[in-house]
Amino acid sequence: MPFNQQLVSIKSCLSAVALPRLETQLLLSHVLKRPREWLIAHDDQVLTGEQCAQVSTLCQRRLVGEPMAYLLGQREFMGLLFAVTPAVLIPRPDTELLVQTAMNALEGRQSPRLLDLGTGSGAIAVSVAKARPDVEVWATDICNQALDLAKQNARTHEVRIKCSLGDWYEALPDDVMPFEVIVSNPPYIHPSDQHLAQGDLRFEPRAALTEGVDGLSVYRTLAAQAHRHLVPGGWLCVEHGYDQQHDVGSILDQAGLQKIETLFDLAGYPRVTVGSYNM
Repeated sequence: MPFNQQLVSIKSCLSAVALPRLETQLLLSHVLKRPREWLIAHDDQVLTGEQCAQVSTLCQRRLVGEPMAYLLGQREFMGLLFAVTPAVLIPRPDTELLVQTAMNALEGRQSPRLLDLGTGSGAIAVSVAKARPDVEVWATDICNQALDLAKQNARTHEVRIKCSLGDWYEALPDDVMPFEVIVSNPPYIHPSDQHLAQGDLRFEPRAALTEGVDGLSVYRTLAAQAHRHLVPGGWLCVEHGYDQQHDVGSILDQAGLQKIETLFDLAGYPRVTVGSYNM
């Protein structure tokens, strides 16, 4: 490395790059538009000069820490492939619990409605719409680029979601009907958290990671206005940090939500808190 000034084989490329072999294979697959199995079977294939340059650039970007999801332009979530760009958070397995929780809350309801606040790539909204075609799914985001990406992912997976641009509930039309379920994975990292300067978070949109206050202000907004947008018996389901369980639960309680419960992710961390509006 760099090897963009000479023609090299796939095998030589794999041995020349100071990255884990799997990552190099994925980058090669992306550039060559071939599956990894093809690379293994054709490791003597010589790359063109343009392909060498593309792979070299991607490897250099990865070596400085840029997330694979942004380099490849996609990430798997709930068994589906989603297009991602630096305009949105990278979908993570932890958030699949939020989708599963929302699906449980929708169970047994006829033609229900779900609102995804701060949809980003649309991973949550599209996953629900794919699993439950009878659900009327709304998705909002304050970022136009994010909302365009959510629409793109909806088209890719052949589902329909209603997208609206704006700040949380303010994005909704005045005459919108209430929802059976509201979900959100809002910015919840404290602005002084050292993790913001580490790993993939360095490259993700800061406004989607932290609201710049205390990591809890968005939950206050979501909970305070939930009664205006939920049907009686509807649920507010939110993702949060591993150490925010009690704070988020208290915020929902103070807003008048009931049946408050926290669910734990596969690693055993408190990840999703829910509350029901029963009045």
